[in-house]
Amino acid sequence: MDDLPSPSCPPSLSNGPPTVKREAMTDAPASSEASRPEARSPRGFNDRRARDLVAERKILAAVSEVYERYGFEALDTGAFEYADALGKFLPDADRPNEGVFALQDDADSDGNGQWMALRYDLTAPLARFAAQNWETLPKPFRRYAFGPVWRNEKPGPGRFREFVQCDADTVGSARPEADAEIIAMAVAGLEAAGLPAGSAVVKINNRKLLNGLMTTAGVSSEGQKLAVLRAVDKLDRLGADGVRLLLGEGRKDESGDFTKGAGLTAAAAERVLAFTQAGAGGRTETLDKLAGVIGGSAEGDEGLAELAAIHQALTGLGVGADRATFDPSIVRGLEYYTGAVFEAELLLQTTDDKGHPVRFGSIGGGGRYDDLVARFTGERTPATGFSFGVTRLAAALKAAGRDLAADVRGPVVVLVLDQARMADYMAVAGELRAGGIAAEVYLGTSGMRPQMKYADRRLSPAAVIIGGDEFAAGTVTIKDLDLGRALASGVADNAAWRAERPGQMTVPRTGLVAAVRAIVEAQP
Repeated sequence: MDDLPSPSCPPSLSNGPPTVKREAMTDAPASSEASRPEARSPRGFNDRRARDLVAERKILAAVSEVYERYGFEALDTGAFEYADALGKFLPDADRPNEGVFALQDDADSDGNGQWMALRYDLTAPLARFAAQNWETLPKPFRRYAFGPVWRNEKPGPGRFREFVQCDADTVGSARPEADAEIIAMAVAGLEAAGLPAGSAVVKINNRKLLNGLMTTAGVSSEGQKLAVLRAVDKLDRLGADGVRLLLGEGRKDESGDFTKGAGLTAAAAERVLAFTQAGAGGRTETLDKLAGVIGGSAEGDEGLAELAAIHQALTGLGVGADRATFDPSIVRGLEYYTGAVFEAELLLQTTDDKGHPVRFGSIGGGGRYDDLVARFTGERTPATGFSFGVTRLAAALKAAGRDLAADVRGPVVVLVLDQARMADYMAVAGELRAGGIAAEVYLGTSGMRPQMKYADRRLSPAAVIIGGDEFAAGTVTIKDLDLGRALASGVADNAAWRAERPGQMTVPRTGLVAAVRAIVEAQP
């Protein structure tokens, strides 16, 4: 799925979680083959091994360092929030709706158990935390957070019910410079995560400009306004001609299905298209073009002034138009964002596992949301933030040929050739660990060849081999598995390979740690 934060309002909360059948929970006798459960992952949940986890941890470590350098503090809220803190309750409903995973808390003294739900993003918990602790927080409050979020939605290719997000937000500042700082920090964070400078761009718009556009185009009803914004949002996919049809009477697609248009006059439709196409060029040039399209509307002029302040702040922060640009076609969160909106787009060429080109497009987004905290306090509290899906960014980097887990290696494996000397093998592993080298003793009962196969599957950089001859001579044999893998790709004669035993050496036991460290530090 697109594991970015939902740009729209939180899921509604009416229906409850699916009922678990009691018979499915019954323990069956182990001997009954028919009653054994099938080993399977729940739909929408993904198992991840070391390579996936290493890539995500590298991203989070790099981004966290950037965010803390900007003065943002880490915050971790619980996985569960009370359901009414996450979204809207229907007055005639007594349990949460689809969109979240929920359970009912223990009944209180009045017998009313409250519904709790797993967080579906990291912003709603921030709003609750800020409202709950506002009197004691430094204001504005600047925090970043990362962790898993859960969405009870239909899973599909690339669409999961659990994924990792990373957010940064400023709560309590209405200044456009707060938006600019979030944008600059997003740029720096993505580059620190592994994206080369210029390989992603943050595109910026302002909801007030869109509202000003509606005024100058003569759009008054909410329904027509939403139709215009939905049409604009399809510019990348349909092009100007397709959007022009949707702004007018409507458009028939290739299948023959007809989508009713916004019903604008031809002149108003051209004004909207001129607005969306004003982003070509630098930030100052874009502001000048936009002023010519929507200038004169009070809200539009306010949006232009905010973008001008963002431009000046970004310039002061050294963020040029190649990394953060104004793009009036960006439409996000029609009922959520209240001012500046931004979206990070990946520009790198990306391919799938078969080498076919794929387009990742957006890899993060955010904007100004001044109404969220007010759900708790009744008072409007300015806030702005940026969020990206960690799993999605790791996948994008890999598709662009920048696999952060490419150098992942397992531990050095100490082979066991004499079961009676397990204590000695454990001592060897302990010596390596004391030297700062990850190591393990093979704890199976197989012979040497299966043990070597095990070490290879573990992606071990080296195997330590100590048999009777080595124990007697006070030596160890070390096989450089990284070198062996590299050389094996070009081998033509298996007999010669076995005779030469490339990457294998015998050293005194006292030189074990130094010899293994040299292999580990030279890993590809």
